Amino acid sequence: MATHSREIPDDIVHHVAQAADHISGICFKTGPPSRIGVELEWTVHRDGAPAAYVEAAELREALGRHAPPALGSTHPGDPLPGGGAVTVEPGGQVEISSAPAHSLTELYTSLSTDQSRLSALLARSGLVLGDSGLDPHRPPRRILNTPRYAAMQRRFDAQGRHGHTMMCSTAGLQVCLDAGPADRLPARWNALHEVGPALLAAFATSGRHAGRETGWASARMATWYGIEPRRTRPVTTSGDLATGWARYALAAPLLCVRNGADRWDAPPGVTFADWIGGALPRPPVIDDLDYHLSTLFPPVRPRGYLEVRYLDAQPGEEWIAPVAVLAALLSDDTITDAARALAAPTAGQWVSAARHGLADPVIRAGATDLLDLACRHLDSTGLPSGVRDVVTDIVDRRLVRAGLRKDLSR
Repeated sequence: MATHSREIPDDIVHHVAQAADHISGICFKTGPPSRIGVELEWTVHRDGAPAAYVEAAELREALGRHAPPALGSTHPGDPLPGGGAVTVEPGGQVEISSAPAHSLTELYTSLSTDQSRLSALLARSGLVLGDSGLDPHRPPRRILNTPRYAAMQRRFDAQGRHGHTMMCSTAGLQVCLDAGPADRLPARWNALHEVGPALLAAFATSGRHAGRETGWASARMATWYGIEPRRTRPVTTSGDLATGWARYALAAPLLCVRNGADRWDAPPGVTFADWIGGALPRPPVIDDLDYHLSTLFPPVRPRGYLEVRYLDAQPGEEWIAPVAVLAALLSDDTITDAARALAAPTAGQWVSAARHGLADPVIRAGATDLLDLACRHLDSTGLPSGVRDVVTDIVDRRLVRAGLRKDLSR
């Protein structure tokens, strides 16, 4: 009589050191910086009735062949004309993930094309894109029913209101930059963190939510601060970056565990390191580890490249301003080092920057200096002079509103 044994996966993660090696190998890919990408996210509203909710079926019909499977589409969703992929977040926020570009000019051209196409598709169904980092009109409501999002909401609801708001009401602008050569990686990594509070404040757009003032310049970032810090706090390390990130990831609690059922809830408090140690009935495999990394949300996340996550969505096509500022500040080692020196007084002041924005005098001074440095070096981004003028105008208008520039147009 034949006997049958259960097939054992050959990619089981047997020990923490194995997991750390895998994380280190995939999350920091060094080399000459040559590519840039952006993810643009927006809340979606009915034209003329922005406080009304939009249903998943409406978005699916509006997006047509570009609709992603999360909306119930039976196909993967075609890219937009510029190569960007359309995805939808739990509350119906729509996102374009650009194709990686080899220049900021190429990115601006392709992403502007994609944004125009997306706006036109939505307009045919009477829908418009929002212009801030947090829904100013509606309380959060989840419209996507997937095992991941259901598990996330149950997990976050047990901890307070912030997670649900983050999932369903926020819209961010993410900038993706090459890690750079190995000898400059720590400087680029630290620079993106150190300039973060000042740039967060300068480009904050999320002061209102669900019809009221929140008291925060970036209430979108406030929602992230309200979620469990082992998943969202900045990654800080005085040693090797890859080792520090691996330690952070393995010590983070599981957000959900995929299985063949509809309920992916993870046992509260169990970390990935605990899972490796036998905390769950089955051992984790490499794909579980890769998935776990996608549930970690620090302000800067390593994904082979460096993903900047601390910027609010911008109105219209004004996303080019913060993207160009970051690109300019990281375009040259000398400029990057100068930016770090200017940012030193505000480094780590994430909460003050999100709460007070440019009303905080220290944040205000740091932001002004950094924006001036970036605007003086916009030619280093390769953008045409006309687009550089657009960026400078956007920056000046932000500083005018903060009382830091005189409005010379009057």
